[in-house]
Amino acid sequence: MQRWFGTSLKHKLSLLTILAALVPLLFLGIFSYKMAESLTEEKAKTSGMNNLRQLDVYLETMVKDVENISLFLIGNEGVQSYLKTSESNYVQQTAIINFLTSLAFSKDYIANIIVEPLGTKDSISYKSLIRSEFRDVTDGDPDYYAEHPKWWSSVHKQWTFEGVRKMITLARPIRSTDKYKPIGKLQINLDQGVVASQVRQVALEKTGFVLLLDENNRILAGPPDMETNLALDTYYPSIGPFEGQSGDLVYGQGNGKKTILYKKMSSVGWKLVGIIPAEEYSSQNQYFLRLTAVAVTAAILFVIILILFLIQKITNPLSALTKFLRNASPEEPLPALPVKTIDEVGQLIISYNRLTSRIVKLTDEVKRNESLKKEADMHALQVQINPHFLYNTLSSVQWLALMNQDAKIAEMVGSLSDFLRFSLNAGQEYCTVQQEITHVSHYMNIQSIRYPDKFDFRVDVAESLHHVTMLKLLLQPLVENAILHGLLGRNGRGTIRIAVERSGERLQFVVEDDGIGMPEERLQWLRNRLAEHPAAYGQEPGVRGSYGLRNVNKRLALHYGRGAGLHVDSAEGAGTRITFTIPVVQELAEWAKEGSSKGENEDEGYDR
Repeated sequence: MQRWFGTSLKHKLSLLTILAALVPLLFLGIFSYKMAESLTEEKAKTSGMNNLRQLDVYLETMVKDVENISLFLIGNEGVQSYLKTSESNYVQQTAIINFLTSLAFSKDYIANIIVEPLGTKDSISYKSLIRSEFRDVTDGDPDYYAEHPKWWSSVHKQWTFEGVRKMITLARPIRSTDKYKPIGKLQINLDQGVVASQVRQVALEKTGFVLLLDENNRILAGPPDMETNLALDTYYPSIGPFEGQSGDLVYGQGNGKKTILYKKMSSVGWKLVGIIPAEEYSSQNQYFLRLTAVAVTAAILFVIILILFLIQKITNPLSALTKFLRNASPEEPLPALPVKTIDEVGQLIISYNRLTSRIVKLTDEVKRNESLKKEADMHALQVQINPHFLYNTLSSVQWLALMNQDAKIAEMVGSLSDFLRFSLNAGQEYCTVQQEITHVSHYMNIQSIRYPDKFDFRVDVAESLHHVTMLKLLLQPLVENAILHGLLGRNGRGTIRIAVERSGERLQFVVEDDGIGMPEERLQWLRNRLAEHPAAYGQEPGVRGSYGLRNVNKRLALHYGRGAGLHVDSAEGAGTRITFTIPVVQELAEWAKEGSSKGENEDEGYDR
């Protein structure tokens, strides 16, 4: 398949265009499915929260009603009168029982109402009480009602003549209306079965359900298979905290993943918690997944057919042009091609016809350039001769100076001649350390005549390093930089020192002076220039003052690698130190002798 796609422009364009079209379509399909999945989950959350709000309204109404009844009973004159007396009164008991019956008769969620005196008098209840598991909060916290007006219990059982029921009790103390002293307790028992029935009627998708929790997250009502009074984390360990009045959170992973909805009741510390298994979303999303797959597949087929048709229309003219050029004879001039369209392919053919006519002119131009090249070669030979003429002239000037007994001029011209002979020695990029030091000495000799009593020159190099090979013309630019930018600006006499030391297989060169040095900003600027890639050198014609150093740094980098570049240290008023290291290349003294003999042979034909 790779070979088939690689043989034709049409096949390549078809493959690349189809891929370019399919990738966005696939991403669009995945995005659409994810959006539908997110919308499905959001819809389930919205519907579930609405159901929790409706249940919250019912429970809030029930709780408010029970609390209002409790307040009404506390202030009732008959209840107050019965609790204040020390002995039981059957007539008062009967009246209170009838009163409690009328209050609870039409309210199915009120299972019983109990008025309990503090003394030894009998309790009064709406339904005759046989046994109860209710334990008041004051059994564990005697001072609870000193800070709280009421208390809601957990689920407990109560036995009456009608049977046994689960209850949720509102308990609160009864105080006298005149002296505000405790005279009894009131219990209003909610039928937990009625509350649980209302909670179970709330539908959250198909398998979701609702739990009613107390302020300690213990279950008050829920599905039949979940026991009351157990903490929620018994069934869902490490479930997150319920922050705020309402919200949602995710519990679990994979197949056990669930969406938890919650709403806190404002009048009491209970919570309504809805639990929706994630399987509900995935079952609903199967329809969207199939619909998305069908739509994306249809779009892909349509795009492939359209792309193949368009590619065919585009590449047919190019195929015809390729066939025409393939059949053309290479020994004959390329013929002009007919132009049938004015689109890009037609413009290509027009350009080809122009190039055909241009080829003939270029052929003639190449022939002329060949003749010019021969003339340039002759000129180059003449240039090779010019240095010999220069050396002979300088030797003549030196000879005349000696004849006139002008030693300074003779010494300066001799040093200049030796300096130029080494610098203009074409064809040799390398020299020995000794030759490089000698070259610098000639330069310093010239400069000492120009600037007498301005500087001293010192060289520290072991004789064993004289015949080590190095790249030529590295030290003289550094010495020149030290004179121009270091010593000429200082007062009095200065010193330039060159040191060469060997460390293992590396050779270190040091050029230092005790001139004016440079400030920190200038030093950092120079280091940044030297750190640039050698290819960038010469691209900033406005930058001056570092050309010689950058040229040496460039040559070091190109011949020995970036690690061999210049390292500059300087302090204002204390001088400058420039170092570089190169690998040791020992080509023995024979190499140096050959270079010396070659230089002597080049000197033949002129006098010193």
